[in-house]
Amino acid sequence: MLEYLKGTLISIHPTHLVIETNKIGYIVIASTPYHWSDQIGQEIEVYCELVVREDAMTLYGFKSESEKKLFQTLNKVSGIGPKSALSILAADDNEGLVQAIESADSTYLTKFPGVGKKTANQIILDLKGELQPITDETAVPDSQQIQIHEEILEALSGLGYSKREVTRVEKQLKSESFDSVQTGLSYAFKLLLKK
Repeated sequence: MLEYLKGTLISIHPTHLVIETNKIGYIVIASTPYHWSDQIGQEIEVYCELVVREDAMTLYGFKSESEKKLFQTLNKVSGIGPKSALSILAADDNEGLVQAIESADSTYLTKFPGVGKKTANQIILDLKGELQPITDETAVPDSQQIQIHEEILEALSGLGYSKREVTRVEKQLKSESFDSVQTGLSYAFKLLLKK
């Protein structure tokens, strides 16, 4: 299974991204590919879900872990496949989606592409009460946070910390949000001193 893909964003297309990692170009289907439009040629991190079917293996990409979990949850609903789940996420109204499900507002759900009255009622039946934990999670950092995290890691390497030391604190660093590189470095130093 794949959790995320980290690599250079080569190109953006209406339905997908092309990300190169280890000299392999991956096609990653995304609900809103142009979310990454300011990062062409830069290293990005995309949360992924690999969907294996009899005739294809498709890699879907998401801006955040919570969006990925919402996709996985929608995919479990009878009558909703990966393409339908992705088109619902493309509306970029995840909070409205969850509120509509929790309040059993089937009329609101029918505004999403490919969702009729019957499917809307099925979504409510299957998911009411299950989505709250997903939306309460902290989203993966936006592009500015990713840039700050990368600069923190580069700074640690530049200050003489070994690759092993940097790798040891990387996950904890990426789970936090920082308003500046300096703030992040202070936090990183505390982590490194704990050993």
